[in-house]
Amino acid sequence: MSQAHLLTRHRDIQNWVNDRQGRPAIARVRDRFGEQRAQLKLRFAHNEEGREDVGMSPVSWTAWLAELDRQQLALRIEPTGDCALVSRQVMN
Repeated sequence: MSQAHLLTRHRDIQNWVNDRQGRPAIARVRDRFGEQRAQLKLRFAHNEEGREDVGMSPVSWTAWLAELDRQQLALRIEPTGDCALVSRQVMN
């Protein structure tokens, strides 16, 4: 049985996403206290047909990766090829 992989190295994340025709994006969302925060997203060409993501803005890899580090997130890759952003604390 295959296990999920966690990617934290910037080059590994960027290569994995680029290989699948993905792009970094950030959405501004409000938390339960009404304060705005950045929510990282990855947009893939195969998921965007006829769909518009409201509030999501494309960003540079530099900005996206800096926010990834600030929020202490990692990219979890499932054996099925699905991915999700998770806390790096799950790695410990």
